Amino acid sequence: MLQRTVEGIVVRSEGKKLELRVITDKIVNIFVTDKEEKRRDTIAIEKKKYDIPDFNVEESKDKVLVLTKDLKVEIDKKTFFITFKDKDGDVINEDYGEGVKLGDSEVRCYKKLREDHFYGFGEKAGYLDKKGEKFEMWNTDEFMTHNQTTKLLYESYPFFIGMNKKHTYGIFLDNSFRSFFNMGEESEEYYYFGAYGGQMNYYFIYGNDIKEVVENYTYLTGRIELPPLWALGNQQSRYSYTPQEKVLEVAKTFREKDIPCDVIYLDIDYMEGYRVFTWNKDTFKNYKEMLKNLKSMGFKVVTIVDPGVKRDYEYFVYREGIENDYFVKDKYGITYVGKVWPGEACFPDFLQDKVRKWWGEKIANFVRDGIDGIWNDMNEPAVFETPTKTMPEDNIHILDGEKISHREAHNVYANYMALATKEGLLKERTNERPFILTRAAFAGIQRYAAMWTGDNRSLYEHLLMMMPMLMNVGLSGQPFAGADVGGFEGDCSEELFIRWIEAAVFTPFLRVHSAIGTKDQEPWSFGKRAEDIARKFIKIRYELLPYIYDLFYEASKKGYPVMRPLVFEYQEDENTHKIYDEFMLGQNLLIAPVYLPSKDRREVYLPSGIWYDYFTGERYEGGNYYLVEAPIDTIPVFVKEGAIIVKQKPLSYVEEDRIEEKVVEIYRGNRGKYVHYEDDGKTLDYKKGVYNLFEIEFEYFDGEIDIKFDKVHFGYEDGAKKYRFVLKNFDEVKKVKINGEEVEEYEIVVK
Repeated sequence: MLQRTVEGIVVRSEGKKLELRVITDKIVNIFVTDKEEKRRDTIAIEKKKYDIPDFNVEESKDKVLVLTKDLKVEIDKKTFFITFKDKDGDVINEDYGEGVKLGDSEVRCYKKLREDHFYGFGEKAGYLDKKGEKFEMWNTDEFMTHNQTTKLLYESYPFFIGMNKKHTYGIFLDNSFRSFFNMGEESEEYYYFGAYGGQMNYYFIYGNDIKEVVENYTYLTGRIELPPLWALGNQQSRYSYTPQEKVLEVAKTFREKDIPCDVIYLDIDYMEGYRVFTWNKDTFKNYKEMLKNLKSMGFKVVTIVDPGVKRDYEYFVYREGIENDYFVKDKYGITYVGKVWPGEACFPDFLQDKVRKWWGEKIANFVRDGIDGIWNDMNEPAVFETPTKTMPEDNIHILDGEKISHREAHNVYANYMALATKEGLLKERTNERPFILTRAAFAGIQRYAAMWTGDNRSLYEHLLMMMPMLMNVGLSGQPFAGADVGGFEGDCSEELFIRWIEAAVFTPFLRVHSAIGTKDQEPWSFGKRAEDIARKFIKIRYELLPYIYDLFYEASKKGYPVMRPLVFEYQEDENTHKIYDEFMLGQNLLIAPVYLPSKDRREVYLPSGIWYDYFTGERYEGGNYYLVEAPIDTIPVFVKEGAIIVKQKPLSYVEEDRIEEKVVEIYRGNRGKYVHYEDDGKTLDYKKGVYNLFEIEFEYFDGEIDIKFDKVHFGYEDGAKKYRFVLKNFDEVKKVKINGEEVEEYEIVVK
């Protein structure tokens, strides 16, 4: 039986129901069930009203055809076998065998394997291309050394991108139960995905290329809001900086040694017996004065806040939680108790509105003394002394007034905690951008928090692993991500630290972090050579902050990753499809880190076009492999022809000085185009139009360069007043025009 709805169709056959919703011309939602139930969206889907496009429905004896401007979706009315075709009728993706299989304990969907490559899947170890591999998604506090055989890590993104020579698409399985993906590991004929519980509810996301698939996927799951600019600066952490005198010593040393740094983190030892929202009375007895001193030096402070609340009736957070019934229950309805850092602890049920409001109030009160951001750790949620490393799967949560098991809540627990934290920060500082860092996550986390990749090791293998992992996280909708520089566990060597900091300054999130009992990991801890090189590259990052901030603006509008695999920009070049040890910072900079010891050169592939060495200006023909020199104080960085890069003077910290002048570097090419964004970097006023948007273009012909600098939007009066143009790698320039006028000095004053 076929039923037409406002959003799509409903087909019923032999006790099963298929619901198809047209979200856009290129996004279709498929929900298949054998129960009398409604589709349940997870927190991953951003709640908004879709502008449903026009679509047509055609019915024959055996099939139903749903047609949008870009897709033809063919459904067998009896078997629910689905074929997705492009507007020309060519198959993009189709079911295999029995298609959707529904069972009591799991749901799964088989697809014919037509793809050459698979990308995405969020935080997974291994290489960039995931074809031929299998995974599960179940947030896990995995402390053992991560490698390609590590199947479970801290975050779950049940989303992937499939690509072959003709088509590119994405599939997002909107199911928060433990999910699984077999991408051709079992068979060369098919792949499948599913979950151990929940619904078969997935979104088919078509795009002309990977860029459009990511843009369409983040239309569903939301995009990052602009972060505070200081969060893009250098950040220093350790488990743990204690007592408060040590914190101040580290801060002062950064300033004395002229190494830029914006943030210092406080790990669990700042607390009283690991009780969240408290301060240790002995080691941080004058914490308010410490926070003031740090602020006077230009430092922001981010404190760790775990979900586990110590079981102690004298402790106000526990007492309030018990008295108001805020904690997760076991299957018998008794408050669940598990062991974490404070010993026996209870866990807030963040899925409940009232619990998030309560936690948000705790956050608001806690940060009032001068804390600038919150670091959510142990939020898988991790539980000690259990074989599963988490709470029992039959524990009970309340979501929208209904009881659900921890099997369903587990993977989204961190997102709800991040939401509570964000709401708390906004409650206290209504017009200030919140900063939250999370270890665990589910799809859609980009709306609430930045992420880091958890407890890595001081190994060259983990420096390498950082690249494909962060690139796939970016392709999965989260542009604000990084790894612990130098490795968290183990003693980092001088050379490894140098090579890691050289690479990490070009990643979205830059933080050095190390574990208790390991060697110090501040830039000066490895001797003068490492200190000088770290200073040099951290200053390069601060010079590039306008360019990096522009990439975050682009991410907020289109969902594009800040750190990108080469295939994202050069999909037509098959040589880029499997490259995992180089990456793009935006569309203009190509980074090729050295990730092996005792190496002073490495092979680099440059895609088609002309490329210039960022440091020497040497010219390279693209479409070729090169053996590039990379002595210890250098990392291979290349700029593509026609690139425009906006820079500023390096500061000790973001708010040290007002930026009156910016430099616009124009790299030789026939033409180039760039959009530069500017606002105060702190408040939410940009949402009210208080920002500047400039479009910069140039054309170069026969020794003459014509530059256009257009104000697309001008609502922020305190931006840079002067833009100075620097022409890079041009052999001969006879004449320069800016906005149609010939100039001797290559600059423009903004009024």
